[in-house]
Amino acid sequence: MDRAMNIGEAAEAAGVSTKMIRHYEQIGLVPAASRTDSGYRQYTGRDVSVLRFIRQSRRLGFSIEQIAELLGLWSDSRRASRSVKAIAQRHVADLEQKMREMAEMKQALERLVASCHGDDQPHCAILAGLAAQSPAAPDPGSIEPGALRKSAAARKPAVKRPRSPAAPAPSAGHDGLMAWTHQLNRQHGGH
Repeated sequence: MDRAMNIGEAAEAAGVSTKMIRHYEQIGLVPAASRTDSGYRQYTGRDVSVLRFIRQSRRLGFSIEQIAELLGLWSDSRRASRSVKAIAQRHVADLEQKMREMAEMKQALERLVASCHGDDQPHCAILAGLAAQSPAAPDPGSIEPGALRKSAAARKPAVKRPRSPAAPAPSAGHDGLMAWTHQLNRQHGGH
């Protein structure tokens, strides 16, 4: 019979944090642990094996949804290995797409860096490239350099300024960044 482990022991044995174990339980990736009469979580060697499986899957970049599928297949003795392979092949294709996108981003950034003189003059080709299609710069003093490094308690409240009607709303997220990268590549003769 497996010796019961508390959450700290299970985390150490599996190579994951206690916070991640709680998170996996909360989202239903792993079943809730059994509890002692005092309410403490208890884990078995099998639980640790599942946590190690998840850790290894995360190291390979599988999403939580993919890991849930893989766990389901791992626990199904009648599984077809083609199902597992299909998940892994889709993941490889996703990684290849991300690598292409990252290479495009790197090329765009390298072009911006190469176009900047990096001297004592205020003109900066990097900022000009980043501000493309953003005709109005922020008001002087409205954004404090290094403000993100301050603790939340020391941060001044942000002043909301109305957006100029001529300035388009910035595109958020990965798709907006990729569209900008593609446009920059086209403007500067990239692929």
